[in-house]
Amino acid sequence: MDIFEHEQQIHDDALKRAAEAYKSVPVEDYEALAKQYGKLLKQLRRATKFADKTSIGLHESNLDLEDKVHYDALTGIYNRRYMEESLQRIVKSSVRSGKVLSILLLDVDYFKKYNDFYGHGMGDDCLKAIAKALSGTVMRADDFAARYGGEEFIVVLPETDEAGAELVGNLLLESVRGLCLLHEKSDIENHVTISIGSTTVHPMRGEKYTDYIKLADEALYLSKQNGRNRYTYKEYNKKTEGVVQ
Repeated sequence: MDIFEHEQQIHDDALKRAAEAYKSVPVEDYEALAKQYGKLLKQLRRATKFADKTSIGLHESNLDLEDKVHYDALTGIYNRRYMEESLQRIVKSSVRSGKVLSILLLDVDYFKKYNDFYGHGMGDDCLKAIAKALSGTVMRADDFAARYGGEEFIVVLPETDEAGAELVGNLLLESVRGLCLLHEKSDIENHVTISIGSTTVHPMRGEKYTDYIKLADEALYLSKQNGRNRYTYKEYNKKTEGVVQ
């Protein structure tokens, strides 16, 4: 309820009762006091409204900042901080449920040459286009793509097995190729391409999500070593590790 809703009525009633109770005091004195009271009440009303607006504005600003802190400033997709926080949560959930998790690490092929030749402005535009292509390819609600750092990106696929990860990996390769971004300094193609390293794990207690990223990074290294512009899968096994391309 608005405390100022019946302000005028309260003002008039108070003046009337005061005049009846103290008939010996001139009514003008009560009117003068009532006017001062009215001015103070109006000031309080304005201050209260301003405080409400300020409070709402601060709340909305805080929500906006909380939201922005999870997004990469350049590309607009999730950033590394969001990835790390989410992946920790997903790993814990996977440990409880016993479900698998796939991680894909991506790198833009010969991006330094691209930047040196076309300039950093074009390089930024290239990263933005790739980020958009990646996020548009990763469609399920719980899947997400994030910028890992520099020209590296990461895709997290909860409840996705090796076959599902490979399917998504090939779609990602094609989506970037489909951008047809000219790359005259690439040693493999005349357009921008990416290399992908992937792993699928059954998270267990005591394991760290960074171990899974490290394995995907090792698979990414193999993709680069074997010619780039490809997808490489590395199996997670504490005793033996095999590579499938």
